[in-house]
Amino acid sequence: MRTIRLGHTGLEVSRICFGCMSFGKVTEERPWVLGLDEARPMFQAAWDAGINFFDTANVYAQGTSEEITGALIKELAPREQIVLATKVFGRMRPGPNGQGLSRKAILGEIDNSLRRLGTDYVDLYQIHRFDPFTPVEETMEALHDVVRAGKARYIGASSMWAWQFAKLQQAAQSNGWTRFVSMQDQINLTYREEEREMVPLCIDQGIALLPWSPLGGGKLTRPWGTQTKRASTDRYNKTMYEQTEGNAQAVVEAVEAVAKARGVSMAQIAMSWVLHKKGVTAPIVGISKLSHLQDAVAAEELTLSGDEIARLEAPYRPIAVTGF
Repeated sequence: MRTIRLGHTGLEVSRICFGCMSFGKVTEERPWVLGLDEARPMFQAAWDAGINFFDTANVYAQGTSEEITGALIKELAPREQIVLATKVFGRMRPGPNGQGLSRKAILGEIDNSLRRLGTDYVDLYQIHRFDPFTPVEETMEALHDVVRAGKARYIGASSMWAWQFAKLQQAAQSNGWTRFVSMQDQINLTYREEEREMVPLCIDQGIALLPWSPLGGGKLTRPWGTQTKRASTDRYNKTMYEQTEGNAQAVVEAVEAVAKARGVSMAQIAMSWVLHKKGVTAPIVGISKLSHLQDAVAAEELTLSGDEIARLEAPYRPIAVTGF
């Protein structure tokens, strides 16, 4: 597995990021998540394949994803060999101040995340979404203080409008605070709306792109209409990935055709396309089966021709923005 610098930083990360949303305690929202013993062989296989970059969030499975992630990375290697990322924003408890990006929320939730992860610091601390109710200066100063306290090495952001991201960055720059080095946004063959504003902004500013859902919630890994347990039970899949606009069926059929011609899985073709996109550092791959990991690793070694990329991209039609 090759490594790459995280944007304009000196940090080296694997070209595939191991997404940990699939692990934790089963909840009504995510009945498909896997526990500690089921996760262990997948973490080990990822490490053996050369993946050093692991991403989770405080809100995944009500904090239990962080607990499993923290426990298992300890079994893999010394802490300094692991690049560990988590996120803050989502609701962690009912009532006032239970979510968001206020100073109170950020300074409290970083400590909660570190406790669950069983570590003194995270390498990348990310805001999960934009908080319209908190001044950007308050958010950025609090994140700067997290870095200054040694609790995070770098900070990043995730899905928002490009103007919101620029506003946050400007607040940091104007005050001499720590700026974001990465952006997690949704990029896949059935959702390319980020190519309009966010992707060009990040390329221009040297911000690492860490695409989430590079396989379109699994839609791009199987023939059109095929169902899985996760696709049929995850409410996020139902609201985000069941759309048929954007000519999604034709896109999936193009992936299937290229995959058959190359003699590889659809997942490898769809992932390879993301890895070929300018500015992309490390797609975040959700792993719930060893085959998911094997496809991701194989995709990192797969080279698509210009004609194949054109064939995959041709059917796409613009759709409404989702994921915010």
